[in-house]
Amino acid sequence: MSPIGIVRTVIAFLLLVVLHFSVRPLLGWHAEIDFLLIALLLVAVRVRPGTAAVLGCVLGLLADSLTPGAFGAGALGMSGVAFAASWLKAAFFADNLALNGFFFFAGRWAYAIVYVLAEHQRHGVELAQEVFVWAPLSAAATAGAGIVLLVLMRPLLEPSGA
Repeated sequence: MSPIGIVRTVIAFLLLVVLHFSVRPLLGWHAEIDFLLIALLLVAVRVRPGTAAVLGCVLGLLADSLTPGAFGAGALGMSGVAFAASWLKAAFFADNLALNGFFFFAGRWAYAIVYVLAEHQRHGVELAQEVFVWAPLSAAATAGAGIVLLVLMRPLLEPSGA
């Protein structure tokens, strides 16, 4: 990636992190949009798997700092999702919006499943409801927001020579 491409990706990443901590709390939805995961996946497909996993761990710890009762669950989930996204980037990452939407959906749902299982705070029906109702709804909201953001940030994210 060129230096200009790196700067553009960093700007998009920082914009999404700011959206996560500024807009997301204002929405107050149970099926929330995860701008942090969109930012992570945006970068993970552009770096090596080890780097993506470390970035996922750092972002997960940042998100976990707001929920000390489940500290580490987000780091575990984001590390795994980032590693898988980077490793599978050849198969999943293309300039197709529908494919990117599916990628955001699958990444958010996988993160939610790992997070809920790692936090050990839900059991029985509540666990099933979180994994099979709220997590897919949050994944769909995240995928929709990710597609809209990709369309809006396309001039920022496209290669400088294109």
